[in-house]
Amino acid sequence: MFSVTVRDHFMIAHSFRGAVFGPAQRLHGATFVVDATFRRADLDPDHIVVDIGLATQVLHAVLDRFNYRNLDDEDGFAGTNTTTEWLAREIADRLAEQVHAGALGDGALAGITVTLHESHVAWASYERFL
Repeated sequence: MFSVTVRDHFMIAHSFRGAVFGPAQRLHGATFVVDATFRRADLDPDHIVVDIGLATQVLHAVLDRFNYRNLDDEDGFAGTNTTTEWLAREIADRLAEQVHAGALGDGALAGITVTLHESHVAWASYERFL
């Protein structure tokens, strides 16, 4: 399996519900570094997994929908604990929508893994097949 990873970042505010989150129940900010890894079994006719420039643009466009926003106020997120794990899946699913819409080439990608680094010592990932 071949893979290509592109990186970007975004900044959000949010809060969590539940005693397990301690002080993070209060509104707080987070800056995430995001790695999006695109996989396919064979290289395309140009010998690439995906155009890195396109992948970078698509990732940036997906993240821009979150950037500088309070996720507690976003439609569809009300009452959701927008944890690092949950956000990784949400971003992977939105990238998959772009793949299925043809935004990243011939559609032969096999999967996407999104890793959100919330610090230099903690991160979470979500892997999905296409």
